[in-house]
Amino acid sequence: MGATSGMGREVAKILAEKGWMLGIAARREKKLKELQSLFPQQIEYQVIDIEKEDAPQLLRSLIYKIGGMDLYFHGSGVGWHNKELEPSTELKTCSTNVLGFTRMVDAAWHYFREKGDGHIAVISSIAGVKGLGPAPSYSATKSFDNTYIQALAQLSRSTILENGKRLKIRFTDIRPGFVDTPLLDTSKHHYPMLMKPEKVARKIVRAIERKKRTAIIDFRYRILVFLWRMIPGFLWERVKLG
Repeated sequence: MGATSGMGREVAKILAEKGWMLGIAARREKKLKELQSLFPQQIEYQVIDIEKEDAPQLLRSLIYKIGGMDLYFHGSGVGWHNKELEPSTELKTCSTNVLGFTRMVDAAWHYFREKGDGHIAVISSIAGVKGLGPAPSYSATKSFDNTYIQALAQLSRSTILENGKRLKIRFTDIRPGFVDTPLLDTSKHHYPMLMKPEKVARKIVRAIERKKRTAIIDFRYRILVFLWRMIPGFLWERVKLG
């Protein structure tokens, strides 16, 4: 989900090169067709807008096209600097990163509940660790995503199927730092430790293949997150971010 640009596109290309059969989805059909043309024997596509209520049904249609699903990868997300707290920007971020995220991850969970097992991997962000003043809704929604995946992991472990077996859904919460994608407007803002999407995508695929529970991409960001967690709330609120 979210295969037309950025990390989602790069992850799809790597998986196809590894021989996976893929069902790709996003809003822009032209971009989906372009990606499918690179691997016509391995890729099916479906136009899906995760903010619309028919998205889960369309996901089911895509699953049917490819003959089943073992991994659901959610790469759809938006976020902007919004120090002015412009309302439509905040609400758009929440609509995509919370409502759309929940809609699609729940749809995947229900599919795997019927199947008995599966793997859900999502791109969240290190931004979910702390509230970021320049991007309030982005950091808040990514914190939601982190917590929601944790809750579903707990729910899955406690779910017993009709055959008496425990539901086996694996979860991978992928938390990149700053990645040079269209999501970041590098012409207006400076982002430290900016990473290339191709390199990040390779690390994402490695984390998925190893079924890691949480993957902070790049050791520099692991150090940064560790330091962030050490800062008490009353001090963090006095930090000035650009």
